[in-house]
Amino acid sequence: MAHLIGPDFIAIQVKDLDAARRFYTEVVGLTVNPNGPPDAVVFDTKPIPFAARVPTVDLDAVESLGHGLALWFACDDADALHQHLVDQEVAVLFPPKDGPFGRFFVFRDPFGYLITAHTA
Repeated sequence: MAHLIGPDFIAIQVKDLDAARRFYTEVVGLTVNPNGPPDAVVFDTKPIPFAARVPTVDLDAVESLGHGLALWFACDDADALHQHLVDQEVAVLFPPKDGPFGRFFVFRDPFGYLITAHTA
């Protein structure tokens, strides 16, 4: 029987690709993969590629983006990244704390998506 293997690509939908590129590169520190399609900014994340893409739905028709979805990103130091994002005036929902996958915290990107960062 055919079956799912696991996540292979993750993308969020945004109205402004340039703003997404700036936030995720200049503020969060991701690197752009230059081989992405014109309707998306694909970042060079491992092991699963992450992208921001033009919307395929009316984003104004929903109250919050990604409601009910948890996006976890590994990082090298949750405490240091948290402080960097606070210094950049990024909305942080709670400061780093210990959890089942190590130190973690949650921030809101400029589009309203909640991102969890944890020390890998």
